[in-house]
Amino acid sequence: MGQIALEGMEFFAFHGFYDEEQRIGNKYGIDLIINTDLRRAAETDNLDETVNYEVLYKLVLEEMKIPARLLEHLGHRIIDKVYDRFPFVQSVKVNVYKFNPPLGGICKWAKVSLEEAR
Repeated sequence: MGQIALEGMEFFAFHGFYDEEQRIGNKYGIDLIINTDLRRAAETDNLDETVNYEVLYKLVLEEMKIPARLLEHLGHRIIDKVYDRFPFVQSVKVNVYKFNPPLGGICKWAKVSLEEAR
């Protein structure tokens, strides 16, 4: 068993519950953690035997382009896309951060974490 993680990805996107958030956009962060068997890749040194993290990044990028009202919904979509592309992975965890959320005070980010094993 092993883990592949892409941490600290940053995007400018148009998510948010309020219509104004979806019009003006904001900065978002994503951490993606994949648990899967990495023995075969370690033995063969073959990219086809593992989860390609360039593909993972592109999956996240495509989901970030589709507006969502809730961070929970966005995170769930990312998890589904990972399993669609790499059905052999054992679990996926995603952290979604909204920088400077509109709370009326100082808050570096709001964060939602989702994890799913299939």
